[in-house]
Amino acid sequence: MSERAFHGPQAVAPSTLGSSRLRWSLAIFGAFVLLAAWIIADLSSKTRHDLRDFDPAKVARLETSMWRSYYDHERLRLFSELGELLRRQYHLPLWSSWKGAFHAARAAVIFQKGRGREDYLRALPDLEKFYGLIHRHSQTSFDVRAVAALELEWWIVHRERARHSRRRLETALAELQSRIYGLPPSRFDEHARARAEAMLLRDARAESGGVSENDWQQIGALLNRSWLSLHHAVSAG
Repeated sequence: MSERAFHGPQAVAPSTLGSSRLRWSLAIFGAFVLLAAWIIADLSSKTRHDLRDFDPAKVARLETSMWRSYYDHERLRLFSELGELLRRQYHLPLWSSWKGAFHAARAAVIFQKGRGREDYLRALPDLEKFYGLIHRHSQTSFDVRAVAALELEWWIVHRERARHSRRRLETALAELQSRIYGLPPSRFDEHARARAEAMLLRDARAESGGVSENDWQQIGALLNRSWLSLHHAVSAG
């Protein structure tokens, strides 16, 4: 019998265990420090991009998917899609895009639960924070509070569409883009018409029994036309 077998399994020295735990603790702490530094650098970034530089087809596909998530009450999926939209359309850094997505998603949930203008106005602070982040990274300055109010206004007009004409919805959509890009509302007429048509098509199908895959394809095509028109309008500007 060997000497090792005679004495049994050798215990690990307490000092060795302590050293191993210390190394793991330091590694985890270092990872957290690096993550925190990344998040802080991302959120404090002052990089600015041209709001006119986006892919209209990708934005249209994302918006179509976001509508489905919103109406299906898929909040986590909506949050993810909003973050991607902010990165693709408005060029926000990763963590800033998630922060913006949080505010936009929360505004949508607050609004969805509302039953009147007083309820709807509770979504405004989050919309202001959402557009504040976009403004921070935009080369083009715009009035954050005015743009947030116009965003909420078209939400309300659409929700209360029985009280408003289709033209009122189109006007509200055009006014929003006019404020963001600093161009006359008339430049966004086609964008607004196609987007309003997509909304009203979804509404009509939902009220008549449900939105089919074919309906969603038509809605996607209208949104593609809408965002392509907007891209042409701002590029020409």
